[in-house]
Amino acid sequence: MLRIGCHLSSSRGFLAMGREAVKIGANTFQFFTRNPRGGKAKELDLADVEAYLEFAGEHGIAQILAHAPYTLNACAKDEGLRRFAYETMCDDLQRLSHIPGSMYNFHPGSHVKQGAETGISYISDMLNRINEHGFETPILLETMAGKGSEMGRNFEELRAILDRVEDSRRLGVCLDTCHVFDGGYDIVDNLDGVLEEFDKVIGLARLNAVHVNDSKNPRGSHKDRHEKIGEGEIGLDAFARIVTHPSLRNLPFYLETPNDLEGYGREIALLRSMAG
Repeated sequence: MLRIGCHLSSSRGFLAMGREAVKIGANTFQFFTRNPRGGKAKELDLADVEAYLEFAGEHGIAQILAHAPYTLNACAKDEGLRRFAYETMCDDLQRLSHIPGSMYNFHPGSHVKQGAETGISYISDMLNRINEHGFETPILLETMAGKGSEMGRNFEELRAILDRVEDSRRLGVCLDTCHVFDGGYDIVDNLDGVLEEFDKVIGLARLNAVHVNDSKNPRGSHKDRHEKIGEGEIGLDAFARIVTHPSLRNLPFYLETPNDLEGYGREIALLRSMAG
């Protein structure tokens, strides 16, 4: 069965998110670990986590994806901002240790005119220091659209980061369909070729999750503007190929489209019908 869910608000706790997921036909979901624009996380309610885990087991919810706040920049020019990214990620990963089977996704950051080489060095250094804590939760670098000085604008940049992490066994990639399309990869007419390139540069074994979003802008625009499934430049036919592709169909899919809960339910049903 297709593993698919959407982005849910974590403000009411894990059990509430689990119930919302089941309500709209999802069997996984994504959530922000804290306010996406920054700030401290709520105190972890272990009773809520225990109740969620029981509920998830009963309803087949698996491989939920925690998303780091957008404000983290592991390759910022300012040392204080880099330290904030490191400390926040460590705190998030410590909290996720209570939720077996979860994964943690983050945007690699922006080098802010320091150059990609410096950005790669800072990000890999942070990941090496995080690894010293022995966290078990897989950490995923997200493919980015390439706005401004964003890192992760192509597969080669992600590979360069991975190569500089001494123990990368728990590191993977989350492929965002809008981002790679806006970044110039032709997932509409040459999905096979894009995945072959991903395999050659990074390795499909490192592909752990897919953000499934249509795009408001044409391929190569580097804009990063998500659209509802089938209403953007990627289109329904391409998404049918994405959710059924042999290299992708067994991965968890997470919707980040501009939708309310009811809209997510419709998109989940649509993508399930495509997957058969």
